[in-house]
Amino acid sequence: MNLHEYQSKELFARYGIPVPRGRIAVTADEAVAAASELGGSLWVVKAQVHAGGRGKAGGVKLVRDVAALRAAASDMLGRNLVTHQTGPEGLPVEKVYVEAGSAIAREIYLSLVLNREQSRIAFIASAAGGMDIEEVARHSPEKIVTVNVHPAAGLEPYQCRQLAYGLGFAGEQVNEFSRIAEALYRLYLELDASLVEVNPLIVTTDGRIVALDAKINIDANALFRQPAMEKLRDPRQEDPMERAAAEHDLNYVSLDGDIACMVNGAGLAMATMDIIKLHGGTPANFLDVGGGATADRVTAAFKLILSNRRVRAILVNIFGGIVRCDLIAQGIISAVKDVGVNLPVIVRLEGTNADAARTLLADSKLAIIAAADLTDAARKAVAAARGKA
Repeated sequence: MNLHEYQSKELFARYGIPVPRGRIAVTADEAVAAASELGGSLWVVKAQVHAGGRGKAGGVKLVRDVAALRAAASDMLGRNLVTHQTGPEGLPVEKVYVEAGSAIAREIYLSLVLNREQSRIAFIASAAGGMDIEEVARHSPEKIVTVNVHPAAGLEPYQCRQLAYGLGFAGEQVNEFSRIAEALYRLYLELDASLVEVNPLIVTTDGRIVALDAKINIDANALFRQPAMEKLRDPRQEDPMERAAAEHDLNYVSLDGDIACMVNGAGLAMATMDIIKLHGGTPANFLDVGGGATADRVTAAFKLILSNRRVRAILVNIFGGIVRCDLIAQGIISAVKDVGVNLPVIVRLEGTNADAARTLLADSKLAIIAAADLTDAARKAVAAARGKA
């Protein structure tokens, strides 16, 4: 679950991490009032969306007078911001964050992520940070400093110094950076984060270290013990289909293809997507209806699939272990009738009562294409998506 920048900065401040003064606004008038409250003559107006690359997409504006501030806020609010991370539809800008301007001497990249290969939290930092950190990683990986934290020992002082020296800090700045690193690590653990990113962490012209940006992702699997974090969720920033899937206890991820997949079991769903690609097709989604799939859940899954206008064929791949295939077949028949499916539906059923399920599908007189096995199902789905069924 992603948080907005302003929410992340409120958490940073709570943990003692220095951030610029800022105020949230939902109208241009509120943005002007926020600037007046902050004082000064230099402000930054930032669109609040769950995506990176805002600066390059016009979602971050530096302004030096109230008229320009009002114009920037008016231009952002009520529109969709399109960045390289949002897709062509973009994300709605319903709030802007007005922040006091900062005198920047240099920019640094700093983040905490889970290193899955080592099962440790990793600090990733670069003195050549800022908006183009991806280019640094691609062309100058030697400029990136990585420190993996052992879970039993926690973040140790020598690791903070290792990061600080790698970023070019000296003297009192080493201690200042160490305090920030320790606070970020504590925040990561206590809030069950999956990502904490500061891009950029700046050094001001008077030598202070400040988090100019803040990004926090909370592990969705830990929300049951983070009720305060769950209240910060902004559903409007989420994929509408993924949001609808969660309401029906479906595990769904949107993809860019045209062959929709409905499968029971995450591993089988991954294998189904792989075999579609193997035979020249492109999956439109990952969809796991769960081991205990019911007729109602199958109906909800069909409705979800059909809401994607790119879909040209549907591949249903069910292995009846916990759930009986004949019950799933009845659910498929009911869903096709009730939802009004007018796309090719390819069905592969194996496991408990699979023969009875195939008989039900054949007797339904519906335009359902039966598949003998998974390879046959993938081939037929690809052919159907290409209009060759």
